[in-house]
Amino acid sequence: MAHEHEHHHHGHDHEHHHEGGMGAVLRIIVAALLLAVAVYVEKHTSLATWQLLLVYLVPYLVVGFGTLGEALEGIQSGDVFNENLLMTIATIGALVIGFLPGAETQFPEAVFVMLFFQVGELFEGYAQGRSRKSISALMDIRPDRANVERDGQEMTVEAACVAVGETMIVRPGERVALDGVVKEGASSLDTAALTGESVPRSLAVGDEVLSGCINLSGVIRVTTTRNFGESTASKIIKLVESASANKSRNERFITKFARVYTPIVIALAVLVAFVPPLFMHGAYIINFPSWLYRGLMFLIVSCPCALVISIPLTFFGGIGGASRKGILVKGANFLETLAKAGVAVFDKTGTLTQGKFAVTAVHPQKIDEKELLHLAAHVEQYSTHPIGAALRDAYPASTTDSCKVSDVTEVAGQGVKALVRGRAVAVGNTKLMGSIGARWSLCPEDDGTVVHVAIDGVYAGHIVINDNIKPKSAEAIAQLHQLGVSRCVMLTGDAESVAAAVAKELNMSEYAAELLPSGKVEHIKQLLASKPESSSLLFVGDGINDAPVLAHADVGIAMGALGSDAAIEAADVVLMDDNPQRVATAISISRHTVGIAKQNVWLAIGIKVAVMLLAVFGLGNLGLAVFADVGVMVLAVMNAMRSLSVARMK
Repeated sequence: MAHEHEHHHHGHDHEHHHEGGMGAVLRIIVAALLLAVAVYVEKHTSLATWQLLLVYLVPYLVVGFGTLGEALEGIQSGDVFNENLLMTIATIGALVIGFLPGAETQFPEAVFVMLFFQVGELFEGYAQGRSRKSISALMDIRPDRANVERDGQEMTVEAACVAVGETMIVRPGERVALDGVVKEGASSLDTAALTGESVPRSLAVGDEVLSGCINLSGVIRVTTTRNFGESTASKIIKLVESASANKSRNERFITKFARVYTPIVIALAVLVAFVPPLFMHGAYIINFPSWLYRGLMFLIVSCPCALVISIPLTFFGGIGGASRKGILVKGANFLETLAKAGVAVFDKTGTLTQGKFAVTAVHPQKIDEKELLHLAAHVEQYSTHPIGAALRDAYPASTTDSCKVSDVTEVAGQGVKALVRGRAVAVGNTKLMGSIGARWSLCPEDDGTVVHVAIDGVYAGHIVINDNIKPKSAEAIAQLHQLGVSRCVMLTGDAESVAAAVAKELNMSEYAAELLPSGKVEHIKQLLASKPESSSLLFVGDGINDAPVLAHADVGIAMGALGSDAAIEAADVVLMDDNPQRVATAISISRHTVGIAKQNVWLAIGIKVAVMLLAVFGLGNLGLAVFADVGVMVLAVMNAMRSLSVARMK
């Protein structure tokens, strides 16, 4: 139950209360054995009441010291009425009632109630997912060492020791360690780790380079503009850390419930104990013990054992059922928050789209389509660029036919030139066309990346390459609308035109394009501020660039556990595959689970109220109280087990 205990709203870390599952199990077993010993001692010896109290205090304190400590801590920090206080008063009441004239001792009941409570807490400890590991995976985007040039010599140094204004050398395949500006050389950069954009950016002298990106093609010399701690990769890491720390956990259902329930019950118990004797015939002191007994019994009956055990179990079941559907929920509180989903925010690349490029249109001039693809695929035969891969996929024969390809030169940030069967073919962007003097034409109707082709310096047409929308994305958005998630928002680092086309096709309520990671966080903050208090905001994304946003949302959902480790660390819910429809499934499961939890509350409270009324009129005794308690608990636990069947839901 490690990290989830920050949701007690007074924010203490309650580690001492749950020092891990095994410790708690051991404590419960030891206390149960000691309780059996105490009962045996009571039956077979004639000890005085105070001596018996000492015997029972041993198991009571073994199992209950954490709860007593928490009750005390709650009082000190102003969060008085929690379930711990209710347990404390009821059990201490049961321990002392035997000292009143004419009253029977209730020692075993006191220890028993505390034991039950701890079993419930134990279930909850398992149900609350294990504590998150550190965000160490994120550190991978920030290399610790950099190659710098000092006094005409190249040396590898700790990245933290590089000053602003030094010259850093970055070779192909290396990650950029610090932010800077290109001093010489040209290349293209894989920025996916930061922006989520799948199209590499071309680089020339004077362009900005961000840490965390991978240099793809040429050797570049970079003048550093920020030190290690201030660089983009470091900032992203800090952003995730602070968002995780600042995000107040949804309080557990039982905690919220106890905050309302406890003061009412305690007030009523006090009234039951102290008021009726005033109206009785005879001296107050004669009538008082029996009414105090009723008041304490009222408290013991009111002890929400059934809830304390069944509700964590319900959530435990829901989490188990969801995991069989490939949905990993990191804690019971996230199931609750999911059930209230009102705004769903999606990252575009890799979440709604496949994050993999494919040719979507071919517009030749003066040659046929097949020939245009054929030449382009040949030129890109050895390219490591995703666009090269898309062209090869569109014309797979390029790797097997006997065309002679020679003099392949990659022009960093522009494209590739080569000789194919003696013809000089250039494949790349408008800059490349300009440099060889080919008169290129714009592509009017297609959104996507346009690759231009020239043969012997003459323009031959262009090919449109796009990141395809996943086949199930539109259905996923429609399902969310059906579930009452009224606002579906798409955020992306991609161009406005691409974003508009995708948003329209998927019927998204709104979208924002050309966002850097910090822009996404700002956007999420605005959405959080504008949504109704009663609903929650989900964010669904993959790559590392989404980690800060995942951490800020009420529920961060990482899609495709094959995505980035950092996103999985930062997320509250992890979808094992990359099917966006799982988001709707997760919400359905959470609503089913929370529904069962609510049924249990009404079931338990209904029966409790009946027994409490009997207690007040003196018709009940502690036997009935404990029977009602255990009976309700069995019913509630059986109902809770239904939450396991969520796996059979759609």
